[in-house]
Amino acid sequence: MRINPWRPVDIRPDAVEIPGPPGCRQSSAADPSVLVGVGGYGVDVTDRDAQPLRNQIEVRRSARRRRTVSAYREGERIVVLIPARFSRLEEQRWVKDMVERVTARERRERDRGPRRSDAALARRCRELSAQYLGGTVAPVSVRWVDTMRTRWASCTPADRTIRVSSRLRDVPSWVLDYVLVHELAHLRVVGHGREFWALVGRYPRTERARGYLDGVSAATQLPIADDLADDVERYSDEAS
Repeated sequence: MRINPWRPVDIRPDAVEIPGPPGCRQSSAADPSVLVGVGGYGVDVTDRDAQPLRNQIEVRRSARRRRTVSAYREGERIVVLIPARFSRLEEQRWVKDMVERVTARERRERDRGPRRSDAALARRCRELSAQYLGGTVAPVSVRWVDTMRTRWASCTPADRTIRVSSRLRDVPSWVLDYVLVHELAHLRVVGHGREFWALVGRYPRTERARGYLDGVSAATQLPIADDLADDVERYSDEAS
């Protein structure tokens, strides 16, 4: 995967308006260009299975921000944007609240759609195949893999199997869809040539999703291969 942290990423943060006097101007939901301070937080948040989440917390203060607090996931970190006028006590209260909002939303996303199970993931592949590839590809097996550390996904055209890293349970749905379309396209075209990218390019958010994954790789220093370059395997038991 190309390491390109400057590529645009579609991030939509949770935002909460702070009650204030009438007529007080509301700032934008996220304006990191006017930061007056950046700090690290060691807040520890666990999910429902008591497994530690990736929870490096960064607080950014903005002098232009007046009536909103926002938070979003940026790689392994949760970034919380607050007004510069906040006291330390207000900062701690809002950080805790916003981190809980972000992690709760991530849990809800993991509990629906293709994230639920291998069977749900296979159903999503069938839907994407019908929508973007004319229903011409049908994998025999699609499954989540917890041990895949150097790839986002892999496939074996010989036995028509697809494996997807469990890391992708936490990415936006449109990013997961791109990875699935990428692997489905390999069931028709093995290499990464022009014909292959023409197929993948039918998915309208291909470039944006590639940029998102580039950003995650850069932010977390994951040893992910360039653009799923080695995601085609001769034997399905070679997944890593």
